[in-house]
Amino acid sequence: MQIKDFRIDQSLRELTEHRTVVLPIACYETTINQNINGYIPLHWHDEFQFVLVVKGEAIFQINEENVSIQEGEGLFINSGYLHMAKEKNNSGCVYICLNVSPSFVLSQELYTIYVNPYIQATNISYIRLVSKEFWAKNILESILQINQLINQKPRYYEMDISVHLTLIWKNLIENGIQLEYEQVEVVKNQRMKQMLNWIHQHYAEKVLLEDIARAGQISRSECCRYFKRILKKTPMKYVTDYRIQKSLILLQQFEANVTDVAYRVGFNSTSYFIDKFRKTINMTPLAYKNKYKNNSTLER
Repeated sequence: MQIKDFRIDQSLRELTEHRTVVLPIACYETTINQNINGYIPLHWHDEFQFVLVVKGEAIFQINEENVSIQEGEGLFINSGYLHMAKEKNNSGCVYICLNVSPSFVLSQELYTIYVNPYIQATNISYIRLVSKEFWAKNILESILQINQLINQKPRYYEMDISVHLTLIWKNLIENGIQLEYEQVEVVKNQRMKQMLNWIHQHYAEKVLLEDIARAGQISRSECCRYFKRILKKTPMKYVTDYRIQKSLILLQQFEANVTDVAYRVGFNSTSYFIDKFRKTINMTPLAYKNKYKNNSTLER
């Protein structure tokens, strides 16, 4: 299953339900350039995420860090961390994505000892999985096995998945990372989510830098430093990009008018909207609308 349009709430929390019929997990293949945005937009979720790149190469951003993952390599992304993904060098990147509820990884009795400390640790936003490391190779192989089990659904496959998840977690904690806990990092992560949450609630209105900073309870200069460090862009550039992102969905509606869409997502000038849209999407809003309409006609 390919998720082409990530549904997220105002705080960037992903709303996709990550579960099979009976298990609190989801495993699917994702082709990055087939997403509605052409990339996997910034989001977060409570589930652990395990990634295995099966074709091409991708750049994953987890909070303020970028990591390049090549074919055959993978990634563990911890619960609650902001992350996004773009393909690298037009490689047509495809990856297997395994999302699993932390409470399902181990039994309740073992969760407190072996799982929760990793969620609370502030030095593990992600762990790179490279097959030359024995423990990482075991995790990557289990991701493949889980993907096959979900697709084929042999008898007792749910129990086989549970066994593989236990093996995945055992190998992950055997890699020897020393856990650290810094309250400052917890506060930074929370402030960033608060500012993003405010933007996503008010993007269609007039947005000022001081409003964003106030949402995070920090100064305007500190707000700019947060965005440049974590998102590699200014707060107002993020607002513009988010408005463009929201406009894509509106432009796919048959009755959509470019001027109306521009004002609905917060632009007060149609020409400015067209200019920013062209620079971001490499085509005008009208060209995008017509391209989507033609593609939809061909798919029928």
